[in-house]
Amino acid sequence: MNAASPTIAQAKDTASGRARKDWMLKYSTLFALILLFLGFALTVDRFLTTTNLLNIVQQISMLTIVGAGLTFGFAAREMDLSVGYMVGLAGILVPLMLISGVPLPLALLGGIAAGVLVGAVNSALVTLVGVPSLIATLATGSILYGINFLTTGGRAIYGGLPETYLWFGQGQLLGIPVLAYAMMLFVVLAWFLMERTIFGRYIYAVGGNLKAAELSGVNGRFYRAAALVVCSLFAAVAGMLLAARLGSGQPNAGERYLLDGLATVFIGMTMFRPGTATVTGTFFGALFIGVINNGLNLIGMDTYIQSIVKGLIILVAVAIVSRTTKLKLL
Repeated sequence: MNAASPTIAQAKDTASGRARKDWMLKYSTLFALILLFLGFALTVDRFLTTTNLLNIVQQISMLTIVGAGLTFGFAAREMDLSVGYMVGLAGILVPLMLISGVPLPLALLGGIAAGVLVGAVNSALVTLVGVPSLIATLATGSILYGINFLTTGGRAIYGGLPETYLWFGQGQLLGIPVLAYAMMLFVVLAWFLMERTIFGRYIYAVGGNLKAAELSGVNGRFYRAAALVVCSLFAAVAGMLLAARLGSGQPNAGERYLLDGLATVFIGMTMFRPGTATVTGTFFGALFIGVINNGLNLIGMDTYIQSIVKGLIILVAVAIVSRTTKLKLL
């Protein structure tokens, strides 16, 4: 008994240490976000004002929607590098239709249809032709970039946009930006699909082990394709909201959403279920990026330095997940 007691105690200590390590791994990034928020709140006078906090919410709304779509792709182990240009395409297509006299509901459906179409093209290239998603979406992104500028001649689309459409991007409801409601609607929708439906479970199954999922009767090709369609669809929604927010359609307005969107997913993969893309993690990843961007803007830091900071954050996030989990992106 005496010889066994230390062994039992050591086992308990080891289990306790492992539990503490897992707990820290799950929530360390969230604590970093809280400390970052408090740091800006204590050092920047305008940071904690209601106006600025609502501004942060507006700034991350479209980014969060793009990130939520990318979460489906990452969960299925597919990467969509065309989302930024899809944001730009939807952001010029809908304003063009509106100033041409197309009713708002039909214009919005046109933007959604464009997202589904681009997602279907990406899906066909990946699942039918066999092109890796990284290459396929990089190519379609380049094509979309050309289409955006060819369609507009490189000029922004101003004027003639109905007030109802602009309300989606600039209006408020009960003192809260309409964009915040749109963001939460798509976050809740994405969370429900991923966490509470068979669709989401199969997406995770396909991303976790494609061969095992297919041997279990899961149609791997369908769920990989569906994940890519969702990526483009959410990007299209973000593009339509972005144009309403800006009050114009700008062909290059969506480019930054690729890097920032990837950053939200990478940061989100360091928390809650490390190594796994989750909608909840992506939301907090977007909030992390939003707080950093806003705080650095308020202290007057150059935008180029902000890009360096975000790049370093992505590297750190991926390094943490890679060293602590079996991270596989492609």
